[in-house]
Amino acid sequence: MKTVGYAAHSDSTPLAPYTFERRALRGNDVAMEVLYCGVCHSDLHTARNDWGWSYYPIVPGHEIVGRVIEVGPEVTHYKVGDHVAVGCMVDSCQHCDQCHNGEEQLCREGNTGTYAGRDRITGENTQGGYSKHLVVREEFVLRVPEGLDLAKAAPLLCAGITTYSPLRTWNIGPGSRVGVIGLGGLGHMAVKLAVGLGADVTVLSRTPDKLADALSLGADRLLVSTDDGAMDEAASHFDLIIDTVPVKHSLDPYLPLLDVDGTLVIVGQVGPMEGHSTVPLLLGRRRVAGSPIGGIAETQEMLDFCAKKNILPDCEMIRMDQINEAYARMEKSDVRYRFVIDMASLEQPAAA
Repeated sequence: MKTVGYAAHSDSTPLAPYTFERRALRGNDVAMEVLYCGVCHSDLHTARNDWGWSYYPIVPGHEIVGRVIEVGPEVTHYKVGDHVAVGCMVDSCQHCDQCHNGEEQLCREGNTGTYAGRDRITGENTQGGYSKHLVVREEFVLRVPEGLDLAKAAPLLCAGITTYSPLRTWNIGPGSRVGVIGLGGLGHMAVKLAVGLGADVTVLSRTPDKLADALSLGADRLLVSTDDGAMDEAASHFDLIIDTVPVKHSLDPYLPLLDVDGTLVIVGQVGPMEGHSTVPLLLGRRRVAGSPIGGIAETQEMLDFCAKKNILPDCEMIRMDQINEAYARMEKSDVRYRFVIDMASLEQPAAA
């Protein structure tokens, strides 16, 4: 299938139009027209090869909402015209214990990324959702619930599930006390989802200027992490702290805020972190953990939950040809809180 997208062609050049071939459908494949694609900080890191595993040309995008245009003969759950979604992975081994437990993101053989991955059958590079079309095996396609705004749903496929999964893993619900460090694409979703689950939610920020935003998102309060007095008063307050900060930083200010058996879970920074003191961990039986995205079943649960509760990210819609400007603005944190590409702005490839 001939399609068109925007690709990075090196780690130092702007993304540019790119025409390429999607694979012919296998028996269990779903082909979709991409309608909307969210812009994740991971896309920028991959385009710049910040993590050292990029190849070129590479088409980013793993927050994808679209419409089914064709299905393979073995597909049973989707039909032409269905609204569907694809997140950060498009395959896994399907036979290890983690896959059998619905934790495909933790596949023992490694899941196949929507981009920056390798097709498990052909070894071809995977290409993501900054494109007009996508072909994905049925098991990794998600159904968009009725009533969920298609134009705003795309960031749920990464920012949403990345913050929903730890909330579910640590059994957050009514009466839980949750802190959220950072109020960007991930952080604002963590606030909305924790509030939706019934938790008491505090946003932690270095400055007080995020107070109005935090309250508008449903948080109960803002805690200024540079205010030593306020931080001391908040000692042992939280059951769970979700750390969404995407750059290297110290955990030391936050660990004393955890209650006994409390957990600080890192979902933002990928790479080296500064060291931290073990004293509050040992004295309070506190924990530091990491969490990636969730599995397919949990992601579908999250989409259904968001539809039921009318939880959607705050989005700014852009055209495909504005992606380089969006990347520049992301680096300056100049977005509230997620860019979404309207793929109707991308011209259809010419017929072969």
